[in-house]
Amino acid sequence: MAKLILEDKTVFEGFSFGANVSTSGEAVFNTGMVGYPEALTDPSYFGQILIFTYPLIGNYGVPPRESRGGLFKYFESERIQTKGMIISDLSFKYSHWQAKKSLENWLLEENIPGIYGIDTRALTKKLRKEGTMLAKITGDKTDIDFYDPNRENLMSKVSCQNLREYGEGKVKIVLLDCGVKHSIIRSLLERKAKVIRVPYDYDIFKLKFDGLLISNGPGDPKKCQKTIEVVREAMKRKIPIFGICLGNQILALASGADTFKLKYGHRSQNQPCQDLETKKCYVTSQNHGFAVEKSSLPGDWKTWFLNINDGTIEGIKHKEKPFFGVQFHPEASPGPVDTKFLFDKFFEICRKMKKSKKL
Repeated sequence: MAKLILEDKTVFEGFSFGANVSTSGEAVFNTGMVGYPEALTDPSYFGQILIFTYPLIGNYGVPPRESRGGLFKYFESERIQTKGMIISDLSFKYSHWQAKKSLENWLLEENIPGIYGIDTRALTKKLRKEGTMLAKITGDKTDIDFYDPNRENLMSKVSCQNLREYGEGKVKIVLLDCGVKHSIIRSLLERKAKVIRVPYDYDIFKLKFDGLLISNGPGDPKKCQKTIEVVREAMKRKIPIFGICLGNQILALASGADTFKLKYGHRSQNQPCQDLETKKCYVTSQNHGFAVEKSSLPGDWKTWFLNINDGTIEGIKHKEKPFFGVQFHPEASPGPVDTKFLFDKFFEICRKMKKSKKL
């Protein structure tokens, strides 16, 4: 047996799988039906105990650790990023032509605890009502303290430590790594860009490049003042900027806007977002716990996308300069790819910037 204990002392009992160890973090839920390998390796989940509302998890196993040029084909980072995993029904038998191991064996290898047999519907309803809570898993009879990841600068724990380059394209894009998903890098490479991946606090202005992408990542965006300062300077130099998820929040803070913590966040593959310019609505993949405050946007910025469910900002854009960001994940992985055209938009802006430098 294992227990999930919430900070209000509510206890959910279930069965241990994976590593039989204790852990603590922020309990959050994901309503997606697929994609547990991608979700568990998403750096945006660093410091969190992930609850899957879809009842059947593990049925298609875990794919191989195939990588090319340092990028994993089926995962979003080099390792599992979550502190723990909570599910309703664990599939001990799996079936998929690409599967190489079971979910339980994967968690064992990476020393990550999980609990199955929990009423995840009741647990999710509680978090929706009360809001996201700190939680801990007691697995090996060792009790531990609650841990609040939002009190730290989590970007320093998930960002790369040194500059890395990918691709041979002529258009050069600097990627500020705040906890980037590998699918974002792959999306840029598909468009024949040369990607220069740098740490979240890197001095990018000693490099020659045509555009700046601010990646996704975990935690409170206000904890990363160095990144905000870098982006603010890039804006002064009129460098094309694209922010994704946390990157969208950092872009907003650099512009002078404010951010706030959502009650329970958006973590799923079915969030409807409307483009206010075209009036089109897209189904999007999301994973974030913070959002941009509507009333705080400066006058030279505008709301670009809105979440149809709760009306929160899902995208911002400068009215004249080449700066924009979205709160959802256009690279998907997992989820719908309806908004991948945003990478085309950004790449074309960067290409034109490169061309204008030669004139």
